[in-house]
Amino acid sequence: MAYLVPNEFVTKMVDAGESKIYMSTRDTLVRAYMAGAILALAAVFAVTVAVQTGVFLIGAILFPVGFCMLYLMGFDLLTGVFVLTPLAWLDRRPGVTIQGILRNWGLVFLGNFAGALTVAVIMAFVFTMGFNTEPGAVGAKLASVGEARTLGYAEYGAAGWFTIFLRGMLCNWMVSMGVVGAMISTHVSGKVLAMWMPIMLFFFMAFEHSVVNMFLFPTAMLMGGEFSVLDYFIWNEIPTALGNLVGGLAFTGLTLYSTHYKTAPKRQLAAADVKPGKEAMA
Repeated sequence: MAYLVPNEFVTKMVDAGESKIYMSTRDTLVRAYMAGAILALAAVFAVTVAVQTGVFLIGAILFPVGFCMLYLMGFDLLTGVFVLTPLAWLDRRPGVTIQGILRNWGLVFLGNFAGALTVAVIMAFVFTMGFNTEPGAVGAKLASVGEARTLGYAEYGAAGWFTIFLRGMLCNWMVSMGVVGAMISTHVSGKVLAMWMPIMLFFFMAFEHSVVNMFLFPTAMLMGGEFSVLDYFIWNEIPTALGNLVGGLAFTGLTLYSTHYKTAPKRQLAAADVKPGKEAMA
C-alpha cells in the first residue's frame, strides 16, 4: 500500500499545516463546514445502528466512514488543525505566525459548528416530523446523551470538568493518529485502513470530540434535552476543545515532529563532533 516511512510523512504533516494557515477565508470556511456536516451525519448513522442493533460496538465500527469521507475530500476538522498548524510555526516556515494559527483555528471552529448545526436542525426535523411528534428511539438516545455529558459532569464540579478535559485529550490522541495515518500511504485503501482503527477506538470508548459534540448537543436541545447553551459550553465544548488541543499536539504532533523530523541521523551527529584538527591527524 505504498507505505511512507515516518520522516517522510512527518514532512507532509508540516507542509499540510503550513498550507492550511495560508488558505483563504472562503476555502477554510467551506472545507470546515463540510467536515462538520459529514462527521455529524456519521454520528447519526453510528447512533442509529447502535440503537437498532443494541450493540454499540457495531456503531463504533461503522462511524469512521464519515471521517474517511471528509478526509479524502480534503475537508478540515478542528481536531486536525490543532495538531498540524503549530508544526509549521515550530519549523519556522516563512510567514507563519501565532496570529495566523489562531485565525485558522477560529475559522475552522466556526465552519465545523455551522456544518454540524445544520445537520442537527435537519435531523431533529426528520426525527420529529417537523417537530410534531416524539423523536423516537434514536432521537431520545441523542437527547439523553446530551444531558448525561453536560449535567452529568457538572455534578462533580472541578473533577467533572477535568474528566472531560482528559477524555478530550485521549480523543484527539486517537483522532490525530487517524489524520497522520492517512499520510502514511499513497493508496486509498491504505489511507482508509490507517484512519479506521484509531477513529473506531475513540468512538467506542466515548471519548470527547469537539466537532461531534457540536452536533450531539444542539440536537439534544432541539429534541427536549433539559440543559442550557451555557451548560453545553462550560461543561462540555470548552474543556473538550482544550483537551483535544493538548492531547493531539502533545501525544501525536510534537512526539512525531521531535523524533522523526528534528532528529539527525547518528552518523551526522558523530561527524559533527569530530574537530578539524583531529580529522586531519586521522
